Amino acid sequence: MTDAPLLQVRDLSIDFGTPRGRLHALRGINVDVPKGRIMGLVGESGCGKSTLAYALSGLLAGNGQVTGGAILMDGQDVTKMSDRQLRDMRGQRVSMIFQDPMTALNPVITIGRQMLDIQYRDPGTSAEKRARAAAMLDRVGIPDAAAQLGSYPHQFSGGMRQRVCIAMALLTKPDLLIADEPTTALDATLEVQIIELLRELQQEIGCAIVFVSHHLGTVAELCDDVTVMYAGEVVEQGDVRSVFHAPAHPYTQALLECDPARIKEATRHLPTIAGTLPDLVNVPEGCIFAPRCAHAWDRCRAEHPAARRASAHHTAACHLLDTEART
Repeated sequence: MTDAPLLQVRDLSIDFGTPRGRLHALRGINVDVPKGRIMGLVGESGCGKSTLAYALSGLLAGNGQVTGGAILMDGQDVTKMSDRQLRDMRGQRVSMIFQDPMTALNPVITIGRQMLDIQYRDPGTSAEKRARAAAMLDRVGIPDAAAQLGSYPHQFSGGMRQRVCIAMALLTKPDLLIADEPTTALDATLEVQIIELLRELQQEIGCAIVFVSHHLGTVAELCDDVTVMYAGEVVEQGDVRSVFHAPAHPYTQALLECDPARIKEATRHLPTIAGTLPDLVNVPEGCIFAPRCAHAWDRCRAEHPAARRASAHHTAACHLLDTEART
């Protein structure tokens, strides 16, 4: 494996048209996804994680518009691709596991038919493609895989459906797998099983993974790198150990403090981050987190912070890291 970037997001901004005006959902996003590594996207609901994930695969909603920047896949800009080029990319190089396994599969078509349809670009007879589908179902832990190809989605439990979705996403051996909160609808036991399965399959296939989650423990367990998002901006990113052991941005620190796994004593009151997300139709001046930050000072409210080096392996967009300005 190599750390050469497979995917590079450069100064990406995305707006959505709403009755109230343009909602600036993503602003100036810069992210690298190296080949063969797993990058976690974390943050509160509404921070832009799923919007970024859908943009990476060219699946923005109809009212979404890329207003600036680029998404480079081996140097080719995804935002400039034609519909045909996007379909070819999604069918061969990029796959996606959607958030809800209950609705991700077509309910009136058998699992086998759906897995054969995915392979329409691949060479081989129907029997060979069916055998590949059965082998992948077996690999993700579906019992009696060959017989299950004739089953419909409603005949599987939620955990089994998510395994089917993973099998379908990895069947074409993509270079990039985008997983949009794939364990949200599952119980804790199944979540652990799915995380272990994803790690094993990623090592076998060698693909890069963008893993969207609000579960910090899951990201720490699965991912190599992490990008922390808040209100449409990247506030901190780096390798998992550096970010989780020495968070530099106040928002990342607050997120980790709210993790129930870090609570040492029994309590009726769970920690929260005071305040609410800002209005992204009218984005405030300065640091986007300043209204909720206990460490904010005058500069934070007037000047947008640039990403600064927090350690050898991670950066954060926070004026507190500018030691010269503080002295």
